[in-house]
This record gives sequence, C-alpha cells and structure tokens, in this order.
Amino acid sequence: MTRHRLLVVRTRYWKPNEDYINEIARALKGKIREGDIIVVSEKAISTATNNIADESRVNPSFTAWFLARFWMRHIWAYILGPICHVKKETILHFRNYPVKEGSAHKQVVLQNCGFLQALAHGSEGGIDGSNLPYSYVSLPLDEAPRTVKTIRSCLKRKLDVDVTVMIADTDKTYSWRNFHFSPRSKPISGIRSLKGVAGYVLGRFLRFKKRATPLAIAGTRMSVQEALDMAELASRARGFGAGRTIWEMASNLDVSLTSVTWEMLEKAKHTPLVVIRFKESYASCP
Repeated sequence: MTRHRLLVVRTRYWKPNEDYINEIARALKGKIREGDIIVVSEKAISTATNNIADESRVNPSFTAWFLARFWMRHIWAYILGPICHVKKETILHFRNYPVKEGSAHKQVVLQNCGFLQALAHGSEGGIDGSNLPYSYVSLPLDEAPRTVKTIRSCLKRKLDVDVTVMIADTDKTYSWRNFHFSPRSKPISGIRSLKGVAGYVLGRFLRFKKRATPLAIAGTRMSVQEALDMAELASRARGFGAGRTIWEMASNLDVSLTSVTWEMLEKAKHTPLVVIRFKESYASCP
C-alpha cells in the first residue's frame, strides 16, 4: 500500500525572465501543509531564469559535426543503442539524426558540458530541448542548492508553511544496492557523477534500477534512497508536457523539430510542481 499522496500542481508555462518563485507561492497557496515535500522541475526553473541557449546561433565545430553525422547515426544507432536496450523508435531517430541541427546541439553540449557528455545520445549533461520552442535548449542549473533554499524561504515567508523543497531532473540515477551514480553533474551528495556516456551505458546495459535525479534539497534531512524515491514519484506523476523528447514533442504538435512556438507550448499542460505528502500527515490534519 502506498505511503504517499501526490498533488500535481498545474501552472501557466514559465517563459524566460519569469518571476517563478512568486509564481510557485501563488500556485501552492492553500494546497500545502507542514511536512510536505515540494518537488520542482529543474527545466522549468532553467527556462524561467533564461538559463537557455539558442542553437540556431551556434557555429558547429568539426567535432560537433562528426558526433552528429557519424557517432549518432552509426555508433548509437547500431552499437550503443541496442546495448542500452533503447526502444526501436528511438534507434530509428538515431539513424536519421539531423546533421545540421544535431551539429549545433552537440556544439552547445561541448561548450557547456564537455566532450564526454557530448558522447551521450540525449539530454547530455542535463541539456534538453523538449518543451522548448524553436532551437532553444535548457541548460543545467549551476546553483541548484542556493535556488532551492530561496524557494523554501519564500514559501515560509509568504505562506507561513515549513516544507521541504527539492529540485529534480528527469535524467536518471542508476542504483546497485547502496551504490548510486548518474551521468548528470552535481547531483545531491551520495550520488556519484559518472559524467557522460559511461554512466548511462553502464546503468542501462546492466539494467540497474533507475530513478529521476535529485539535484538539491532544502528542509528535512533524507537518505539518498528516500530522495531518489521522492524524485521518481514526482517525475512519474508530472508527465512530459508537450512531449518526452524533441521528436515526440514535434510529432504531438505536428510540426518540424525547430517549428515549435512559445504559443504552442503555452497551450500544453505545464506541471512543474508536485506536492508529496505522507499519509500520516493527512490523518493528523482536520
């Protein structure tokens, strides 16, 4: 029997330069109680804080071109994809990986996260283009621990509620017993960062348990296992907005990869916040 109850909180789409902290407080007013855990999407915060890059303005290097033209279309499509038990539909995308747009994307990854991350097939280093328009991609947060404390302080000040706040990413952490590792950089303490393709291939090939990655927590102390469980609960409850990947997003909206607009995304379901509450908390409240 489940120990938690989840509330997925829908908001309007957070565009760049959004006052997202006050938007969080407004969206959660009357919905949260002492002891709740609030899980916030990293991508939503990155978009709201203009922590994004426009890949159409990038001049790809030869390395970026090589990764798009050869590495993705051949190594991932015929070797690493099958080894990692990637879906057939995704492998087809690898075989037809767009060289022009893909080269620009790989260049952004090289500049922001390095070569090892660029060897991955998607969401490299936390860089992600899903649920963003045109050629924009979100970048990983540099100051997630400071940001999560700011959010928690704002909720305490504005709503007079003491809660735990977590920032999490859908990119997976893989677990073998008490050993946890992620391709992401800067996960919470207790999760090792095996940056780039190595962590992903190892976790997928060996079919280790995989869960969304907690990046920062403010409030109640919790074990790594508990944090991973909370991040995964929120990830599953939240859904994927306009699409799980850029290919799925474009297909759902019936446009090309770089033809998604801000207006299209504003019409999609946007759920950057998930409230997790232990059932005991419900029992103790009137």
